[in-house]
Amino acid sequence: MKKIIVAVDFSTGSIHALRYAIAIANKAQSDILMVWVDKTASPESIYSISVEDYRTEAVKRFTELVDQYQPLHTGGKLEYKLRKGKIYLEIVTLAKRRQADLIVMGAHGVSGYEQFWIGSNANRVISNAGCPVITVNSGFELKSEIKKIVVPIDHYNDTLLKIPFTVEFSRLYQSELHLTAVHATNMETMHRRIENFLDKARKYIDKANVPYHIEYLKSAEITKSTIEYAQSINADLISIMTEQDDNGLLGPCAQQIVNHSPIPILSMHVGDAKKYKSLFE
Repeated sequence: MKKIIVAVDFSTGSIHALRYAIAIANKAQSDILMVWVDKTASPESIYSISVEDYRTEAVKRFTELVDQYQPLHTGGKLEYKLRKGKIYLEIVTLAKRRQADLIVMGAHGVSGYEQFWIGSNANRVISNAGCPVITVNSGFELKSEIKKIVVPIDHYNDTLLKIPFTVEFSRLYQSELHLTAVHATNMETMHRRIENFLDKARKYIDKANVPYHIEYLKSAEITKSTIEYAQSINADLISIMTEQDDNGLLGPCAQQIVNHSPIPILSMHVGDAKKYKSLFE
């Protein structure tokens, strides 16, 4: 993992995400590129100053962040980039151009925090990013280690595609994976399908020599049961595959878990994980 992009709008939530990203970067020996997108025409502007001073103020704030956090970032460089345009599109484009391995940003969170543009754009970034995205709720207590990662396994064809990156990520921290078999119905065919996926996941993780635990969850409310289980074991991360609706936006299940989970969410969507498909055939 060489490059991490952090979306920054100078809100408490985005600075919290930056600190979270620094901890990962120190483990992975990664550079961090903070990105801010000029939104001068918006009433949500973070400064009550003239348009011509807007970017100057952003540069000043970034200079302060580099001075404050570069000494804490022992894994590589801490830099920033100013962009102008649609916020989610500029973040996604920059991540692809710089061949970023990960994007970290603040999540919306049902309890909310001071919103500038992070919350309203997190779901769009997840839906369009060319790499995995971690969203962090501002209320999440930052930790030096990621010891437990919850990995829901459901009946969808793409459920296993998150396993390879999650395994590689877990190696940074020597984390334990918690595979949750989510049974939302009583249909035996669905149960057998999930068991088949679990078997494939076991074989892959065994080869990777990563510790894991399997838990069976029975609930029609998959999002709620996943979050509750993660909280019950004091998990540090939840890894999911995301679905998209007909408009290319984040689907309802993924959106619920990203917006409601107090625990950080590692999101991958099918388009970027297809390269792993042959590993499970």
